[in-house]
Amino acid sequence: MGQRLICCLDAPSALQPPPLLPVRRKLLLLCIMLFLWLYMFYSCAGSCASVPGLAGRGAGEAAATAGAHGEGLQVLSKLLRRAPSGGAKGLAGSAAASPSEPREEQSAAPDPTSPISSFFNGSGTKKLPQAIIIGVKKGGTRALLEFLRVHPDIRAVGAEPHFFDRNYEQGFAWYRDLMPRTLDGQITMEKTPSYFVTKEAPARISAMSKGTKLIVVVRDPVTRAISDYTQTLSKKPDIPTFESLTFKNRTTGLIDTSWSAIQIGIYAKHLENWLLYFPIGQILFVSGERLISDPAGELGRVQDFLGLKRIITDKHFYFNKTKGFPCLKKAEGSSKPHCLGKTKGRTHPNIDREVVQRLREFYRPFNMKFYQMTGHDFGWD
Repeated sequence: MGQRLICCLDAPSALQPPPLLPVRRKLLLLCIMLFLWLYMFYSCAGSCASVPGLAGRGAGEAAATAGAHGEGLQVLSKLLRRAPSGGAKGLAGSAAASPSEPREEQSAAPDPTSPISSFFNGSGTKKLPQAIIIGVKKGGTRALLEFLRVHPDIRAVGAEPHFFDRNYEQGFAWYRDLMPRTLDGQITMEKTPSYFVTKEAPARISAMSKGTKLIVVVRDPVTRAISDYTQTLSKKPDIPTFESLTFKNRTTGLIDTSWSAIQIGIYAKHLENWLLYFPIGQILFVSGERLISDPAGELGRVQDFLGLKRIITDKHFYFNKTKGFPCLKKAEGSSKPHCLGKTKGRTHPNIDREVVQRLREFYRPFNMKFYQMTGHDFGWD
C-alpha cells in the first residue's frame, strides 16, 4: 500500500516534460544573431554598390554582382520592392505625354524603393537623376562630371546610360537601377552628351520629372567640330579629310549641315527644342573654354545651380602643361592626382585656314542667336 502511494505521488512529476525556457532563449538568440548577420551583409553590399567606380560599369555587371549574392536574396529584394505608382510626385513627373507618344512616355516614372527595401539593401537608395548633363559631345562633359564627383553631395554614374536616346524602351526601373545609391540630401546625376541633339529627349526627360535640372557644356562650334573629327579619325584612319566632309561644294563654299560634326554645333537650333519643355532658368550653360582656364569658377556656378555648398574650389585643381588642361589634385576615393585619359586632349590635325574661316562665317548667326537665347556671350566670334 505504501509503495502504491509513493508511486502515485511521483506520477505527476514523472509525466511533466522538461522546462522549455532555456531552449526558447537559445532559439531567440540564434534568430537575433542571424538577423544581425543579414543586416551587416546587406549593408556591406550596399556600400560597395555605392562606389562610383563600381556603379558606373553598366547594368550587366550590376546584374552579375547581384547574382553572386544568390537567388534567394534576389527574391527577397523583389518582395520588398515597392510597386510602381502612376500618380507619383517629384521625379515621377506630373504631366502625361500626348496620346501619340509611346505608352511608356505617358506613364510616370516608378517610385523609389521602399524604406524597408532600403534597410535590407544597404546604405542609401537608388533614385532617378535630379540633374543631367545633356551635352554637348566634345564640349568637356567628361571633365565636368569627373570634377563634380569630388563633391560629397553628388553621386553620379560613370558610364553614359544613353537612356533617353537609345534605351528608353528598357523602362524607368532599368534606368534607376543603373544609378548609384544616395543618402538624403545627395543629388543623383548622369551625363549623356547626345541627349542635346536627340529630338525625343526633352519630352522624355520632362515625362520623368519636369523639375530635372539640365546642364549643357558648350564650346566654340568650330573647335568642337575639329575635335569631333579628330576623335573619329583616331578610330577610323581611312576617313576622308575634314575639308571634304565639311563642304557639299567646295567651290561655292556650301556647308554640309547633314554631317554630325557640323550639325551638333548649331546650338540655337537644338536649344529651341528643349525650351518647348523646360524654362531657360532650368538649364545651365557651362563654357567649355572657361572649364579649362578657370575650372573652379565654372564649378562654382554649377554648385550654385544645383543648390549645393561651394566645396570644389581652386585647391582641388592643378594645370597639366603636357595635356593642356586642368587635373584634379585628388580624385574621388583616391589620394593621388587624376587627369582624364589618353582619349582626351588629342592633338588636332592642321586644317586649312580658309576652311576654318568659312566655318566661322557659317556659325556666326547661329552663335549670335544662341547668345540672345541664353543671355550669355561666349566670345566665339
